Amino acid sequence: MTNVAFIGLGRMGSPMAGHLARAGHEVTVFNRNKARAAEWAKAHSGRVADSIAQAVGEAAFVFSCVGDDPDIRAVADVAFPAMKAGAIFIDHTTGSAMLAEELAREAAAKKLAFVDAPISGGEAGAQNGQLTVMCGGDEAAYAKAEPVIRAYAKMVSRLGPAGAGQKTKMVNQICIAGLVQALSEAINFAEAAGLDPNAVVEVISKGAAQSWQMENRAATMHDRKFDFGFAVEWMRKDLRIALAEARKNGAQLPVTALVDQFYADIDRMGGKRWDTSSLIARLS
Repeated sequence: MTNVAFIGLGRMGSPMAGHLARAGHEVTVFNRNKARAAEWAKAHSGRVADSIAQAVGEAAFVFSCVGDDPDIRAVADVAFPAMKAGAIFIDHTTGSAMLAEELAREAAAKKLAFVDAPISGGEAGAQNGQLTVMCGGDEAAYAKAEPVIRAYAKMVSRLGPAGAGQKTKMVNQICIAGLVQALSEAINFAEAAGLDPNAVVEVISKGAAQSWQMENRAATMHDRKFDFGFAVEWMRKDLRIALAEARKNGAQLPVTALVDQFYADIDRMGGKRWDTSSLIARLS
C-alpha cells in the first residue's frame, strides 16, 4: 500500500480513485470542482489537495483522468516539477500517441516515469472495477504500476513503449464505431421489416453477430434511449485522434471516417451528450 494522487474526478476518475482507496492506498485527490473533491473525500476517507502540485508531492504514483491533450499537458506541466524522483505518472485520458511519447521523454529527463494507460469499459466498468487498461511505457515502470492499476481493472496489459496504449485505444474505438453503426442499421432494418428487434437480438446474440454493443445497447437503441454511457462528443474526440494517427501511419479507415461524419450529424441534432448508440437516431 502506498501514497497515490488522483487528478480528475469525473464519471470515470471518481470511482477509479475510490477503488484505489478501498484497496488500502493513501489517496490524495485534486479536482477543479472543489465540491466534487470534497464529496469524494467524505465518501472514501481520502484527502483533498488545494493544487495539483500539493496532491502529487509525496505520491509514488500519480493518476490522471481528464479530457483531451491540452488538459493532459496542463496537468503534466504542473505535476512533473512537483513529483519526487522515481515517481510514476499514469495517465488514463484518451489522447494522442504523440503527446504520450513527448511526456515519457520529459518524465525520464526529470527522473520520473510516464505510462499512457487509456481505458475502456465505460462508467459501469469504472464503478464495478472492471475496466480494460491499455498501457504503453517503460517495462520497469509498468511492472510497478500494474498491481496498483488492478484495483479497478479486469484486464491490464502493456502493449509496447510510450504511445502504444493510446494507439491500442484508437484500435478499440475504430472497432466500436463500426459495430455501433452496423447495429443501428440492423435494428432499423428489423423494425422496418416488422420484426420484434428484441426477439431478433435474443436469437442472433447467441451466434456470430454477438458483441458487447449488442448485449448492452440493442434494447435501449430500439427504445431510443440515449441518456447514459459514453457521450458522442467524447467519441468524436477519440475518432479525430484515430483519424489523425491514420494519416500519419498510412492506415486506411474509410468506415471510421464515415461513422465520424454520422456522429457529426448526431451532434447537429443536439445529441453531443447522448450515448454513442444514438447513431440509430439518424435512421428514423
